[in-house]
Amino acid sequence: MSTSGGQVVIGATSEITRAVALELARSGGRFVIAGRDTDELAIVAEDLRVRTKAMITAIELDVTAYETHAAFVDACFAALGPIDGIVVGQGYLADQQAAASDWSLARQMIDVNYASAVSLINLFADRLAAEGHGYICGISSVAGDRGRQSNFFYGSTKAAFSTYLAGLRNRLFSKGVDVITVKPGFVDTSMTWGSLDPRSPLVASPERVAKDIARAIRWRKNTTYTPWFWSPIMLAVRLIPEPIFKRLSL
Repeated sequence: MSTSGGQVVIGATSEITRAVALELARSGGRFVIAGRDTDELAIVAEDLRVRTKAMITAIELDVTAYETHAAFVDACFAALGPIDGIVVGQGYLADQQAAASDWSLARQMIDVNYASAVSLINLFADRLAAEGHGYICGISSVAGDRGRQSNFFYGSTKAAFSTYLAGLRNRLFSKGVDVITVKPGFVDTSMTWGSLDPRSPLVASPERVAKDIARAIRWRKNTTYTPWFWSPIMLAVRLIPEPIFKRLSL
């Protein structure tokens, strides 16, 4: 992986993306980290400076304020010069039943998980393609692999994001830009607090997931499930015939 330019980590105040920033910054380099909560972002930036050799610039970003995206991208290039790659990891999970009756919650998942990510990535993609190098890493989810009655609102936003990344990967391949799709399974974070048993062998820590993401970026893998066992699990889920699948309480 090239380290001549800087790297941008969006959504750096979430547990997974913050851990990814730490993994990437361990070997030094220049980084922009972005998030909406300025106080928390400042804490994350200082933590990274203390624990790594990297140069960290924190930039406030509300991902759903679409009118600020172009200025944000310009600010990243101004702070870093050439950019090697970006990690897009913002996410929002609303209760399924609540989202079914409150459109504002469903809309927020669409905006945060899909629409804002596409808006930001489109801007970076054009710049990276013009420079002929770099990577774009999008953190999606196994929830997008098949619509399940328990979380299809959230899952549909991740399915859309995964499909977007797949198409972008094909478009940018000839331009020298690698597009990496990461699909975490159950992760013990504040977003999933209360809905998962952290003692379950299926539940991973943000740190474990971050190591897999950093490895996927280094190896420029097209799609990575993390932890690895979610790949065969989701293959089995996708292969269940629809007449059977719709009768399952998944």
